[in-house]
Amino acid sequence: MSSILFQNAAILDGTAETALVDRHVLVENGTIREVSDRPITASSARVVDLRGRTLMPGLIDCHVHVIATMANLGANAELPNTLVALRSAKIMREMLMRGFTTVRDLGGADHGLVMAIEEELIEAPRLVICGKALSQTGGHTDYRGRFHHRDVDYYGDRAGAMGRVVDGVDAVRRVAREEIKAGAQFIKIMANGGVSSPTDPIAFLGFSDDEVRAAVEEARNARTYVAAHLYTDEAIRRAVECGVLSVEHGNLITPETARLVKEKGAFVVPTNVTFDALAKEGASLGLPPPSIAKIEDVRAQGMEALKILHEAGVMMAYGSDLLGEMHRHQSDEFTLRGQVLPAIEVIRSATIHAARVVQQEGKLGIIAPGAHADLIVVDGDPLADLSLLTGQGRHMPAIMKAGHFVKNLLDN
Repeated sequence: MSSILFQNAAILDGTAETALVDRHVLVENGTIREVSDRPITASSARVVDLRGRTLMPGLIDCHVHVIATMANLGANAELPNTLVALRSAKIMREMLMRGFTTVRDLGGADHGLVMAIEEELIEAPRLVICGKALSQTGGHTDYRGRFHHRDVDYYGDRAGAMGRVVDGVDAVRRVAREEIKAGAQFIKIMANGGVSSPTDPIAFLGFSDDEVRAAVEEARNARTYVAAHLYTDEAIRRAVECGVLSVEHGNLITPETARLVKEKGAFVVPTNVTFDALAKEGASLGLPPPSIAKIEDVRAQGMEALKILHEAGVMMAYGSDLLGEMHRHQSDEFTLRGQVLPAIEVIRSATIHAARVVQQEGKLGIIAPGAHADLIVVDGDPLADLSLLTGQGRHMPAIMKAGHFVKNLLDN
């Protein structure tokens, strides 16, 4: 594999408060070999002069659903598996072209998609998976509705199904173990009501305390953690006290519970952009009326939650959580967060903080020797204008994954 030398870059990865200007970065064999404030000598390297452009690590989205090819998730689960896989490949390539070189899937994607990416059958970000999310009967991802009594085992092998329905401590243990055996890198549970599911109001708690603890124990035994779908303050507090490490959404958190999250060493992945998109487009894209009615229960408080979490010192990672045609809004989370958070904290959420969430510290989300050569070049300074990270990658003349350019307009 050829080596590439980036010259005259302004490096921005969140390790400093501002970009580090006039830096030089040598990439060899898919890895960052050297970073210097002085010129690097590499006679065999292809030289790319960035002329002051910003060089960032590939972005990391810590909450996606690559199999969510339509807004109506119940209908999505009924699609042919082959169709879902091919649609998912398209969704992931578009994510890559927005500069997201790693994504963490929070329910649905399986190890087959991971293998397809690793074998370079499809062009896509690195994919971190939990397999199917775990839901109790009538919980988030039980899409049968009030009058549908199909055996829930049906959904276990549906590529378009986000989760599996499981009840009881022993069953939770078994299914968690099955997902880990099948390649899950962490466990996802639905511990609160949700917007897109038909029979669980937002305030509903998902699973008993013992069931949550069982999932946590199984994840810990496998040297990983549990991520939980959570909105209400009561649900967040309970989950964190039971050992959940990754709080997904967290819209209705209070300052007291935010301090508990910090104390327990947990973190939060807010996903404000999905509620914004669902409110504007959900109905026209097939989201059922009962789901539309629940959006405002969580949408309005999402921005306030960012302030609460920031003031408590809670680590936040980037998340989008979009469905179907709304995936195109993935990057708009940057500008939404930028309304209430310092720009550097928003950038950290998709770089160094996100790397911790996907358990790849030092390898992803950073520009340093030994890290994967996942890089994006940005025209301008994202610290001054976060919108440079939006627009379907139009402000990114180059995107690199594992030392290969997947987009390169610099030579033009």
